[in-house]
Amino acid sequence: MAPIQKKMIVISNRLPFVIQKDDKGATIRKHSAGGLVTAVAPVVVENDGKWVGWPGPDYDFGTPLPESSPDDTTPTAGLKSSNVIPVPLSPNLYQSYYNGCCNETFWPLFHSMPDRAVFSAECWKAYVEANILFAKNTVKGLDDMCNDDDDGPTLVWIHDYHLMLAAHAIREYASKKQYKIKLGFFLHIPFPSWDLFRLFPWADEILQGMLACDLVGMHIHDYCVNFIDCCNRRLGTRVDVKEMLVEHGGRYVRVAPLPIGIPFSRFVSLAKEAKRTIPEDKRVVLGVDRLDYTKGLPQRLKAFELLLAKHPEYIEKIELLQIAVPSRTDVKEYMDLKEQMDQLVGCINGRFSTATWSPIRYIYGTIGQQELAAFYRDAAICFVTPLRDGMNLVAKEYVACQINSPPGVLIVSPFAGAGQNMLEALLCNPYELTETMETLHRALTMPEDERTLRMNYLRKREKNQDVNFWMKSFLKAIGRLSEEGSPIVLPNSLKPLSMEDFDEYFAIRNSLFNQKLALLLDYDGTLAPLAPHPDLAIIPPQTKELLQRLANIPDVYIAIISGRGVNNVKEMVGVDNITYAGSHGLEIIHPDGSKFHYPMPPEYEQKANALLKELQDQVCKDGAWVESKGVYMTFHYRNVPLDTQPDLVSKAKDLIEEHGFVASHAHAAVEAKPPINWNKGRASIYILRTAFGLDWSERVTIIYAGDDTTDEDAIQALKGMALTFRITQNDISVKTAADRRLTSTQCVVTLLRWVERYCARLPINKPGSVCTAPSAPANAKN
Repeated sequence: MAPIQKKMIVISNRLPFVIQKDDKGATIRKHSAGGLVTAVAPVVVENDGKWVGWPGPDYDFGTPLPESSPDDTTPTAGLKSSNVIPVPLSPNLYQSYYNGCCNETFWPLFHSMPDRAVFSAECWKAYVEANILFAKNTVKGLDDMCNDDDDGPTLVWIHDYHLMLAAHAIREYASKKQYKIKLGFFLHIPFPSWDLFRLFPWADEILQGMLACDLVGMHIHDYCVNFIDCCNRRLGTRVDVKEMLVEHGGRYVRVAPLPIGIPFSRFVSLAKEAKRTIPEDKRVVLGVDRLDYTKGLPQRLKAFELLLAKHPEYIEKIELLQIAVPSRTDVKEYMDLKEQMDQLVGCINGRFSTATWSPIRYIYGTIGQQELAAFYRDAAICFVTPLRDGMNLVAKEYVACQINSPPGVLIVSPFAGAGQNMLEALLCNPYELTETMETLHRALTMPEDERTLRMNYLRKREKNQDVNFWMKSFLKAIGRLSEEGSPIVLPNSLKPLSMEDFDEYFAIRNSLFNQKLALLLDYDGTLAPLAPHPDLAIIPPQTKELLQRLANIPDVYIAIISGRGVNNVKEMVGVDNITYAGSHGLEIIHPDGSKFHYPMPPEYEQKANALLKELQDQVCKDGAWVESKGVYMTFHYRNVPLDTQPDLVSKAKDLIEEHGFVASHAHAAVEAKPPINWNKGRASIYILRTAFGLDWSERVTIIYAGDDTTDEDAIQALKGMALTFRITQNDISVKTAADRRLTSTQCVVTLLRWVERYCARLPINKPGSVCTAPSAPANAKN
């Protein structure tokens, strides 16, 4: 493995070794097996990297972590305790986060078994809390690594479904500290399709947590496509399925199929050294699985029973050796599965056993890798038939251990990741017992030359694409591995948003298009780029000119709806013949000069004055200030030092709520609003009703665009009746009801240009006429 030449931090649910107590009560390390540790630990050691993870229940926080023993030859032997960052998780938190959300929700849902999934708000809260803890402890490593003279970015590599939110918190912290990092994520289980993933109540947060990374890796292409599709359909982000890119928060996230391998040469060595455990004259069908409902073990036993019933010539000629590793033994669902397996084994053995032979040998327990390698080597068939599996390394380990001649036969389920690239294996659908039985029969009768040919191809691929190849592939994809003669991979990007993209989108929403068009637009962050001070948020001249041209089109109606005072926003925009709404719609000036003021209870003016004085006295310091807009006001803290911000923001929020106002977060600001039933949503409907009558929704095409939480009120109020856009210009996690996301004010300009072009193509206005949006070009990308 060539060095990546930069430091790295690896984050996983568990550390790469287990902390235990020996007989004398001393804390010791015990090596953890697995491809992740085997592949990644040596690279972490070589590059003086750090590993973040939970040390297990036996570790006493506050005590020093043990160093590896002098005779330790495992991959983690060189990992110094000073480079290990243990994450403290209380027993209750771990129970709700790991056993609750991870195992009872994500595991069944991501394995396409939604009927087994439990959706619990309490467990989700624990999952969020645990991910924040992992992120905070990762930050300790970043503080060490990013304060040296090295200008290069630090690689942070997050693993698996336990930590799908951690990247967001890490990136947010690194951005504030101006640390240079590259974030990578690898999911070791399947990613479900949109129809399944949408069942999860907090799907937005999961997607945006993963999109905080620069690279999202998954085992196979199908999982990547599922993820990209969910981003497009749930978040409304721009995607490129062909190039595997997702646009989010002004960044481009690459999604890459990176199938994990195994330490091939190590298993070959184990197979060569292992003693024979299966007699040469015995034909064994081998199954090795964790006892889990995703593995399809009952279906496997029933298919084997069907084989013996349909082909009695196999009686006393073959044996099914099923190794079931105990898992979650304290969970009723798994206890029931064990009982079902025990009953099936007893039933089948009782039905077909003879005086000298039983069809099934069932081992419920854990066996060592040396003995397992012997089983792999000597088994005639490896029976890998999960109902759903991320990859399934058993299939690869069996292939590596097939050093005998003639070799055995591999049977794989197409619903395992391995079934997507180990195409020389025999594939069978485990849900269809007859097909599974016939595939098993074919494997038992396969000619020797065919077995040899298939296994040679399988072994060649797994040898070349071993776990080190997987590690290299990930580092290349994220642009961190530099080899002689091989340039560093640079991040790619989508083509800039164009009017053709809007052609495609609006063609889908054809039914909403009418002759008249209403544009409802926010100002700050939508028409004008955000600025350190509101007075500096100037609308670009070309945007202003475009708005004026649109305002001069008879069938186009424009309203600017802002949190600013109405006179201020009118002055800032400076376009004639349009409607201006200020203070989130409390004050409105129509094109003819008529005005609307929401009837505000008098007591709120007095409360607002008192609140303004308290905010100025108590929190207007260190660069913070208050912008007063009558009964609305905004506390700005953009220029406050980072370490001071949390306390000031918390204090301001408390003051706002103590005075009976509603506090809501904006861009580096906290807004104080009176608790009245009026917002941008109610104001939008009032404006449309005033301009077009009570039946406005039947006669007007509405486009709404905004960038703030206050715009969500309008986006939700107009849901289904309008084409809505939310501008998200940074990596802050944003949950929105908008149809699509735009990444900058320049994208809004492109939208307005599309509207101008669309209006230029309209026929002469006729009362009651309806127009259709232009069709998407034939070569448009999904």
